[in-house]
Amino acid sequence: QVQLLESGGGLVQPGGSLRLSCAASGFTFSFNVMTWYRQAPGKERELVALIGTTGGSTNYADSVKGRFTISRDNAKNTMYLQMNNLKPEDTAVYYCNGISSAIGSVWGQGTQVIVSS
Repeated sequence: QVQLLESGGGLVQPGGSLRLSCAASGFTFSFNVMTWYRQAPGKERELVALIGTTGGSTNYADSVKGRFTISRDNAKNTMYLQMNNLKPEDTAVYYCNGISSAIGSVWGQGTQVIVSS
């Protein structure tokens, strides 16, 4: 069974940094597009950043441009989200998603990020 497992969330002060990881298992191929989403309490899930198959194509939500960096290591079947200069409004559950032409869309279970002093 193909699974995505997020890690790296936690409590951080405003201005701090966190690095989220999304590790894929249960298959021998790479996802095409991989994406980080987040959902804050009482709000809809929103796209944070996405990355193409080779990592050469990325896109970010305006709210995180210049602060977050998405990357992937296909040899390790892992995607990352480096989050710098975190703000209280970044508080949310962060989810990773992978899309494969072979198996469709797969979601992780989420990791909580809390930005608070």
